[in-house]
Amino acid sequence: MTANTHPSRSFRRHPGAAIVALAAATALLAGCSSSSDKSDDPLAGEKASGGTVVVGSNNFPESILIADIYGEALKAKGIKVSYKPNIGSRETTYGLLKNGTISVLPEYNGALLAYLDPKATPKTVEATTAAIEAKLDSKLTLLKPASAQNKDSVTVNKETADKYKLTAASSIADLKSVAKDLVIGGSPEFQTRQQGLVGLKSVYGLEFKTFKALDAGGPLTLAALKKNTVQAADVFTTDASITKEKFVVLQDTKNLFGFENVQPLVHKSALNQKGSDALDAVSAKLDTKTLLDLDIQVQSENKDPLDVAKAWLKTAGLG
Repeated sequence: MTANTHPSRSFRRHPGAAIVALAAATALLAGCSSSSDKSDDPLAGEKASGGTVVVGSNNFPESILIADIYGEALKAKGIKVSYKPNIGSRETTYGLLKNGTISVLPEYNGALLAYLDPKATPKTVEATTAAIEAKLDSKLTLLKPASAQNKDSVTVNKETADKYKLTAASSIADLKSVAKDLVIGGSPEFQTRQQGLVGLKSVYGLEFKTFKALDAGGPLTLAALKKNTVQAADVFTTDASITKEKFVVLQDTKNLFGFENVQPLVHKSALNQKGSDALDAVSAKLDTKTLLDLDIQVQSENKDPLDVAKAWLKTAGLG
């Protein structure tokens, strides 16, 4: 990944959106933790026993949802599973994986690589995985990545999309002749980083009318885009607001924003081949559109992520 330095991605940020707020995460955790096999304390240090695979998640809704998908897919293969949801920073989760307290964690390949090797700039998903494997602790490994990504994007509002005939098939490059008339919004850092205005100019040749400093794909950015205070903005690609507000995410055909594929990170000794195959099967069917649809159910429709995970696995033939 082209070193994703997004400040909110210290543990691979949110995504859903700004994720959303601590209250939302707390509410989701409460719903998630109601399951009898979920640990009350995500940082409890005891290791799994009796062949149990411990699936962890970070403290944002999408990570909890994906962890539930992983766990239920493993259960469908007869594997005993317990959960440690809502863990905090990557420093914490990485340490818990290394010492075997957790067995499986949903990761985002670009952000994980940026944590392990900030200077790496792989050009393909395969090269990203290889670069991570070269830096991983020897007790850990990555399984196959999903095509689903949650990454920075240039997203336009419906008014702008209609005006310039932009669709989900349109590229960031399609803004070249009109960027001069558009205000773009994002975090303050977006103005000065390569994965921001600097790269949009050098890679795509875009020069916008002005830049409006907002937040990291959060409520300020979304509100400004909705009100047309900005016509384009950095919005994360599985943000539920994209569908709700009919925003249009432009294709990053030159891969300015790198890779953020969902990818299982596992402790080698904790997962057998049957378990690895089950998670690879999940990755084979989890694309960005599907992940966005599932996020909407959890974040906008307030469904229990465990129920959403089970329903999708059944529909996908994996439950």
